[in-house]
Amino acid sequence: MIEAWQDFHFLRPWWLLGALPALALAVLWARKHLAGSHWQDAVEPRLLDALLERAQESRHRWTAWAAALALLVGSAALAGPTWQRLPQPVEQKEDGLVILFDLSLSMYAEDLSPSRLARAGHKIADVLRVRDEGFTALVAYAGDGHVVAPLTDDVRTIENLLTALNPAMMPVFGSNPASALDLALELLANARMAQGRLLMVTDGIDRVGEVTARCSRRFPLSILGVGTAAGAPIPLEFANQPGQQLVDSQGQIVRASLDGDRLATVADLCHGRYRPIGVGDGDISHLLATPLPGEAASQELDREFDVWADVGYWGAVLLLPVLLLGFRRGVLACALVCLLPFPASAGLWDDLWQRRDQQGWQALEDGSPEAAAELFEDRDWRNAARYRSQDYQGAAQGWMAAQTLTDHYNLGNALAQLGDYQAAIAAYDQALSGAPDHEDAAFNKALMEQLLEQQAGEEAQSGNQPSPGEDENQPPQQDGQSADGPQQSEAGSDPSEAESSQGTGQQEETNAGEPQSNAETADAEGGRDEQQEALEQWLRRVPDDPGGLLRRKFQYETNQRLRQGDYRNREQEKIW
Repeated sequence: MIEAWQDFHFLRPWWLLGALPALALAVLWARKHLAGSHWQDAVEPRLLDALLERAQESRHRWTAWAAALALLVGSAALAGPTWQRLPQPVEQKEDGLVILFDLSLSMYAEDLSPSRLARAGHKIADVLRVRDEGFTALVAYAGDGHVVAPLTDDVRTIENLLTALNPAMMPVFGSNPASALDLALELLANARMAQGRLLMVTDGIDRVGEVTARCSRRFPLSILGVGTAAGAPIPLEFANQPGQQLVDSQGQIVRASLDGDRLATVADLCHGRYRPIGVGDGDISHLLATPLPGEAASQELDREFDVWADVGYWGAVLLLPVLLLGFRRGVLACALVCLLPFPASAGLWDDLWQRRDQQGWQALEDGSPEAAAELFEDRDWRNAARYRSQDYQGAAQGWMAAQTLTDHYNLGNALAQLGDYQAAIAAYDQALSGAPDHEDAAFNKALMEQLLEQQAGEEAQSGNQPSPGEDENQPPQQDGQSADGPQQSEAGSDPSEAESSQGTGQQEETNAGEPQSNAETADAEGGRDEQQEALEQWLRRVPDDPGGLLRRKFQYETNQRLRQGDYRNREQEKIW
């Protein structure tokens, strides 16, 4: 019962404001009928008691209270009181959309304010915000195409990556929408989608035949035109040449213009629609409504969504006695409503207005990760809050039950903070097995291996040079253990440790009179402190440039294609 009251809140709390005018109307109505007769000012009170019907006055009083109670109960019921969750199976519409983002140099043109690139990015962000169901992917292309994000229902991730895209990061300049179409169709085929929509955000298509040859009715291609017919030059600020503009092979300034008729023809041939970029949402609404051959099916996902059970319908039951008064005059319906006392809780008021995850996020933003870890109901956020509060043991336990690659990577970070480098390496291996290009996991794994080697070397050195009077049951250099993480506690767990322990007896007799100096010990501890500090910085770092990883990914894919000979001679092709 206590937990139920702690979770009690209203799904639609704004309906509670209806109680204010309801009370006001009830009070005015009661005053009107209970104010008595105007004869009170003109007739003696003792004589007035014999003239007035007190029973009718009492009936008016009960009617007023009943109306006020009905209005209050109705407002509370419409507000949607709830205190428990009900599991709800999740189904998602198989509505696939692949956005093809043109990142050729012509997108730097400034005929649209502030630039074509900025306007196109804002428009794609608008598309992502209206995608409340289905799967969305993003493909960027210039001289060749690259997958920025595969088909996913997490449009927020795509929106975060969108801000890092620009033409300067593309390995090959030019405009080759055909390569982007090949990648888009491959994504839809891998997702086993029988149909889907393609949305190209571009300012021009040169080789129309290569695009139309890849279109079909099952995958219509719609085009959002970016730019103006007048066009504009292409500034070279991206190439550290401020004030300069791109010129062609003849030395003439390139003026990139939008050929709307050409793009409309391509969209029509590809069974899609065309619209120039606009200010409102009319353009994207028109393009996203491109008809498909058949209705998109729905699939049941392998997860459930807990919804709050709305118990406001019980308000109708409470209103039944009040309704009886309206059907038959003079019938007294006695309904005693017992208000159960509930324990005072500091979070009860917050639960009325925010979910527990929202409260946890607010606590995390306020710099209280410990409180956030107690508030979060979402497993991933709870583990992240534990990690930020330096509860690495709790975070590791939470991530151990997970199965995703990100969870394995986070588990490795938590284990590394605990000093269990071997287990951290195993967790990083799990992450790299599914994502070999995960640079952070690869770097952290190499760092763990380096720390293990240094740790083994220090153990071997300290085992060969013990201090006089050292306890046999105490590991060497106990003072530095906290700085470099916990040592191996089980005998034989590390081959190098076993080898060093074999020669300890002879070395003790030889070097018994050679204790380490305080300066050497301080230097060793300082070095371990620096290593530990560097480790924590790497494990906690947040990339300031999200485009860096995408840039390296694009360059790697381009190099692979070059080795495979996928590119033909493009010396005669334009680079914008």
